[in-house]
Amino acid sequence: MQETQRSETFQHRLEQFNPGMVWLDLSNRITALNDIAMQILGPAAEQSLGVKKNGLLGLNVLQLHPERSRNKLSFILDSQDPVGCPLKSPPPVAMMINIPDKVLMIKASKMVGAGGITGTCMVFYDLTDVTTVPSSVNSAQPVPPRRLYKIPVYRKNRVVLIDLNEIIRFQGDGHYTTITTKDDRFLSNLSLTDLESRLDPEIYIRVHRSHIISIQHIVELVRNKDSVSLTMVDNEQSLIPVSRSKVPQIKDLLGIV
Repeated sequence: MQETQRSETFQHRLEQFNPGMVWLDLSNRITALNDIAMQILGPAAEQSLGVKKNGLLGLNVLQLHPERSRNKLSFILDSQDPVGCPLKSPPPVAMMINIPDKVLMIKASKMVGAGGITGTCMVFYDLTDVTTVPSSVNSAQPVPPRRLYKIPVYRKNRVVLIDLNEIIRFQGDGHYTTITTKDDRFLSNLSLTDLESRLDPEIYIRVHRSHIISIQHIVELVRNKDSVSLTMVDNEQSLIPVSRSKVPQIKDLLGIV
């Protein structure tokens, strides 16, 4: 019940957001954009490409995203419905763009004219302020990624924000990540790499190439002959492998000699 109420409250807030809107041609080059998109994408273009705001038109939108995110964005931009309906589009995705302090939820829809598909309309909501802690670094210094305190996921036609303190572990699989809480699982299209740099390193440790865990939710450390694993507090009592290089750090954090 509480989760439903929180979701409904956030959905109401989402309706009040001013979306960024970008028109793309068939080659995913920017042909037009509104002022919200200009404010967000302009700094991305300047920081990553050295392009001024007025130089956004004609740029391939993929260039404004980190290289690791381009395949994901390309997938949603180029997706075609299997039955051939160009008006259907994939669900929104959460993405980090090439600015250290931005988290966007993106939706893309094909646009159809008299001659067929003419391009794509990309709509996005800036979720930065509702998912991250404001940076306290002086603007003259390099700005680190803003730390997450909520994770946006898309579920049952809704954007849901998961509180970090409810998350027991993250399990990565390519561009996607399974988020496990005590009673539930969620699929996020943020990768472990996206998440790792934005989580509190004193609480969330990447113990294996495919796993980040919350040290607050460890039940026990299990030693086998050639390996070490961690039992977590979720309903399945998940057993998470620990890479050899991480074993000393985990033992130190748990006070184990």
